[in-house]
Amino acid sequence: MRINRVFEALSHPVRRQVLTLLKAGPMSAGELANHFDLTKPTLSVHFNKLREAELVAVERRGTSLIYHLNMSILEEALGGLLGVKDQTP
Repeated sequence: MRINRVFEALSHPVRRQVLTLLKAGPMSAGELANHFDLTKPTLSVHFNKLREAELVAVERRGTSLIYHLNMSILEEALGGLLGVKDQTP
C-alpha cells in the first residue's frame, strides 16, 4: 500500500531532511550528499526509500542523477490518512 511506503520513508530524519532540501528545487545526488556526513552507500539506501515511496522523481543528466520533490504523493498520503477525498471533477 502506497501510504505505508510514504510514512516508512518519512520515518527517518535523513530522508525528511532530503525532502526539505528538495523544496528549494532539484538537486543532484552529489549536491544532496554534501549536506550529510554519511557514506554514499548509506545515502543511496535513503534515496532508494524515497524513490520507492514516489516522494522523489529522478532524472539522469549525463552521469548525474537529479532528484525532484514529488509533493503530490505526499499530499495524497496525508489526504488518505485524514480521510480527505479528491475533489477534482
